[in-house]
Amino acid sequence: MTKLDRPVTEVAAGILLDSKGRYLLGQRPEGKPYAGYWEVPGGKIEAGESVFEALKRELQEELGIDIQDSEELLVLEHDYPHAYVRLHVSIIRTWQGTPRGREGQALSWESLSCVKPSVEPLLPAAWPMLEKLRSLTI
Repeated sequence: MTKLDRPVTEVAAGILLDSKGRYLLGQRPEGKPYAGYWEVPGGKIEAGESVFEALKRELQEELGIDIQDSEELLVLEHDYPHAYVRLHVSIIRTWQGTPRGREGQALSWESLSCVKPSVEPLLPAAWPMLEKLRSLTI
């Protein structure tokens, strides 16, 4: 089956980047595809939402934070067994609130200076996001 035979799931992903050069990863909770894998926070873009609106909603739901702006980093596509996704990845440098796993997910702040995150396994689509982020910040 080719990508043209599958619907595309549009997803907004937000890389929280703090002043210490760290980014946030969350662990996928039980009951979701790839449970236990680590990923950049975000979720599906609902009908009528912009990428930023979806990101704002998802980060409030998942982490309990409010964002006011974001910077587009890249758009990438990945073919997972359960879905073909188009990920709209943004960098978020400022937010209100302290990120916490509101869906019971573990969180981990990771240093950009480290080549590999301290947690694993990482969702396959997360690698190109982190590589692009490192190329801009290091």
